[in-house]
Amino acid sequence: MKNLKKAIYAIVFTCTLSSFYQCASSKVATTNFEQQPPFTIKSVVFQEWYAGIKVGGTGINVFVPVSNVSEGIVLNEVYFRNLKGKLVKNGHKYTAVLKNPSRNYTFQKAEKSADYPFDLKDDECVISYQEKGQTKYHKIVSLNEVAGTYYENGPPSIYSRSNSNSMATLDDELEDN
Repeated sequence: MKNLKKAIYAIVFTCTLSSFYQCASSKVATTNFEQQPPFTIKSVVFQEWYAGIKVGGTGINVFVPVSNVSEGIVLNEVYFRNLKGKLVKNGHKYTAVLKNPSRNYTFQKAEKSADYPFDLKDDECVISYQEKGQTKYHKIVSLNEVAGTYYENGPPSIYSRSNSNSMATLDDELEDN
């Protein structure tokens, strides 16, 4: 009887301890996505790229055509396929080069890092922007894919794209939408 009592106390103690442990470890940050951002986004397009040199790797170019941007709004980053990249303004569109950390010659989806904040499908992305000093997020579904591109001399640079003819552009397609 004495051993049975000890066993029951041990089971109750273990169950109680494990319930506290599960509550602490199951904290998941939830993000409220803005349904009506203070700007208009047309059809978002992405393009996989492959670099021609051994250390070039692969990545994704994301093209985000934006109009009617309210004053004081700054678009920051795009999150897509477990990658994150800075949005750079180029006329009426923003572009981002998302570099895959893998050194493979074929594109493989990046592993999700521990600090990646979103669970997204392969055709969804999230745009982060600043409004009145506060970071907000807008989720976009159904991105359109265009044919991939090959960069013979290595990965594209976000700083030299506007002067380069080697970057595939989508200006004609985007204006039609």
